[in-house]
Amino acid sequence: WKTSGHFDFYAEGMFDQMDVENEVYQIRPMNCPFHCLMFKDDIRSYRDLPIRWAELGTVYRYERSGTLHGLMRVRGFTQDDAHVFCLPEQLQDEIVDVLKLTQGILSRFGFNKYELMLSTRPDKSVGSDKIWDDATAALVGALDELGWSYGIDEGGGAFYGPKIDLKIKDAIGRTWQCSTVQCDFNLPDRFDLDYISAEGTKERPIMLHRAIFGSIERFFGILTENCAGDFPFWLAPVQMRLLPVTDAVYDYCKEVAAKANKLGLRVEVDRGNERLAKQIRNAEKGRIPVMSVVGMKELEEGTLAVRSRKLGDLGSFSVDDLLTELKQCDEAAVEMTKMGEVPQKEEEKSE
Repeated sequence: WKTSGHFDFYAEGMFDQMDVENEVYQIRPMNCPFHCLMFKDDIRSYRDLPIRWAELGTVYRYERSGTLHGLMRVRGFTQDDAHVFCLPEQLQDEIVDVLKLTQGILSRFGFNKYELMLSTRPDKSVGSDKIWDDATAALVGALDELGWSYGIDEGGGAFYGPKIDLKIKDAIGRTWQCSTVQCDFNLPDRFDLDYISAEGTKERPIMLHRAIFGSIERFFGILTENCAGDFPFWLAPVQMRLLPVTDAVYDYCKEVAAKANKLGLRVEVDRGNERLAKQIRNAEKGRIPVMSVVGMKELEEGTLAVRSRKLGDLGSFSVDDLLTELKQCDEAAVEMTKMGEVPQKEEEKSE
């Protein structure tokens, strides 16, 4: 942490050191230095670059008790952290790829409205003016290549480099900073990272930091609030609930659920201890996207009568046809509308 600069420039966000059996330990606030050590662990050639490493890394940061807020702001959380080590001529393409990946993933969760901010050098920082100018130019070049509009957050960069922050908007218009891509010329220099160039000389790689969800805990807190707990079909903890009218169809329901589970669908059977009206009401209150009332007719015909929480009755279908349709909706991250038509998402239409 002293080598990386965190000890000098991020001390207020770190917990105090601990003495354990005469050894000094520091709870890690970030994942970046460890990927630097991994890079340094072997001789690297320019042919090896870019190297992309990602991890779900848990970090711990000191936050004052008054700032803590549910899942939104915590002291221990997990980041979808990744670092890219690349050549100067690869930098802009890598930034563009990260931004495209971010857009694709956030849109799958229903976040299509967001703000982009280019955060520049803060007062407390490391590195020369040239390093910062080059890093900022690469980020601007990537945004211009994509044609994305953005604002400027003067002095909002990390102490080791400028960054692009993507702030998503929830259902009531609040903005949340989740995704980030940060250009870093400083950590490779501080950790003395190098690769062998085509000319046989040792050169410094450029390092990119990227996180799409940022804090996993915060992102799912935002997502839960944005959906009001009414998750889309592909994300719902229980995607379909079977409601047996009588004990005589309970085994049939269990067989259907087992077949659905093998396909990767999350289907459960109501215990049937309540009256049918109460079963339906419980499924509605539980925000189950799809339910099916199963009686003797469905058992004899090998069918299911399907009701969507958002769209109402969809009709009666054979078990295999229904599960195939639901699987397609699950993989495409769309809601079921009617049989035979798995709707396209807006971004797929535009492509």
